[in-house]
Amino acid sequence: MGLKNDLVVYTRLECESCEEMAVSMHKAKEEGADLVELCIDDFTFSHISQLELLLKQRSLPSIVSFRPKSEINSDWKKTCIQVLKLAVELDVEFVEVDTEVVCHQVVAELMSSRSNSKIIASTYVINAGNPPTKDTLCNSIINLQSTGADIIKLVIDVAYITDVAPVFHMLTHSQLPLIARAAGDRGLISQLLGPKYGAFFVCGSLAGKSTPGLPPLTSIKQVYKLQYVNPDTRVFGVISNPVGHSKGPLLHNPAFRHTGYNGIYVPLLVDNVKEFFRVFSCNDYAGFSVGIPHKEAAVRCCDEVDPLAKSIGAVNTIIRRPSDGKLIGYNTDCEACVTAIEDALRERQKTNGRASNVSPIAGKLFVLVGAGGAGRAIAFGAKSRGARVVIFNRKYERAKALAAAVSCEALPYEHLNDFCPEKGMILANASAVGMQPKSDQTPISKEALRSYELVFDAVYTPRNTRLLQEATEVGATVVSGVEMFVRQALGQFKLFTNGLAPVDFMRRIVYEQF
Repeated sequence: MGLKNDLVVYTRLECESCEEMAVSMHKAKEEGADLVELCIDDFTFSHISQLELLLKQRSLPSIVSFRPKSEINSDWKKTCIQVLKLAVELDVEFVEVDTEVVCHQVVAELMSSRSNSKIIASTYVINAGNPPTKDTLCNSIINLQSTGADIIKLVIDVAYITDVAPVFHMLTHSQLPLIARAAGDRGLISQLLGPKYGAFFVCGSLAGKSTPGLPPLTSIKQVYKLQYVNPDTRVFGVISNPVGHSKGPLLHNPAFRHTGYNGIYVPLLVDNVKEFFRVFSCNDYAGFSVGIPHKEAAVRCCDEVDPLAKSIGAVNTIIRRPSDGKLIGYNTDCEACVTAIEDALRERQKTNGRASNVSPIAGKLFVLVGAGGAGRAIAFGAKSRGARVVIFNRKYERAKALAAAVSCEALPYEHLNDFCPEKGMILANASAVGMQPKSDQTPISKEALRSYELVFDAVYTPRNTRLLQEATEVGATVVSGVEMFVRQALGQFKLFTNGLAPVDFMRRIVYEQF
């Protein structure tokens, strides 16, 4: 059972029975796996013949691995060696040996007795408060290479996304084929960007069995198209925390392929944005979307900031200028939100026979909830169109600070439901209230929404938030965060690609898939 692809996509199967393993193997094949890792340490068998049956009936090329789940004793080691020897005897494609628990002599015995099996020597680097360094990983690799195995494997425990950088260095410089994986949410890029640095094995998770640090199997070939990533691929991504809700990869990656641009767009779970830019500083890291909560802090990381973004005090887009590597900050949120609201109001005016060339926001009382990065962009945009802006925020001091910057009014958040100086107001939610997984929440009561002509929600996961549902029920015009998302993404994509932006294609992607 051979492997034909240059890039091998695999998933780990942790099953207790032959039946469960067979079902999972079939599911993995359907989701695009070329290979499965059979974690025999989870498999329950009373006699080695049961395992022999499983291995003979496998429907995909496989790695057989056997790792300790608890304390290692002589019986466990004996069973482990028995399992590995059986896998070699049955010509399983790959047999993985954990060098922390099985001595080099066992590796040598397996190497000498195998016919077609490839032997993988592996080790786990645990982060006990100390991030992995190049020297640490280099020493681990030297030790693995000394076993004489065909392939070596490193699984590294990472606490921050910046801990993944040494892994890429190892992939580039390893003299033997290296499988590398950074465990945990912040290790996801070790799989998504690994092929750029020479990785030939990429691990994904089965649908319904999400594993921190592993992309869904289906996304590897369908969304990210990792089989086409190469050393020249330029890296883009969304810097956010949390980042799992972002739909950016579903939009930007197809757009790159549609335009023939050699780029990849990935989620970047970043804790310290300044440290992220210090570590990932080469020109290949070419552009970034900036999300919660980094939009304001990211301004201080930029070498230059576009005048609009500077006046707002927040960036949602950063480009690394190829000529000198400097970071240039922009804000595409502002125009995206304001024009989405204007277009919706103009459509309403047309219906009522009141079309005008003046901004329909001008003179309106514009109630803004949220004073973070997105809130700042919306406040400046609405004010620039002549709106009378009033800001509410859970932290009143932040609302007052933004109001002072925009020359408008701020009120305590607890007064929002009772605020009704006039009818026909505009409400814009720029907070995270209502975002998945807390989609049952809303920043304002349904009864209070009766005072608003239009309600906008920057949250786009879910697309139809509780706020928008209740606004529709009381007769207000609603604008989804999806519309803002696609408009700001179009602005970002033009900056990413120096002008390319397949508008119709990107709009179709958003409204068909989101």
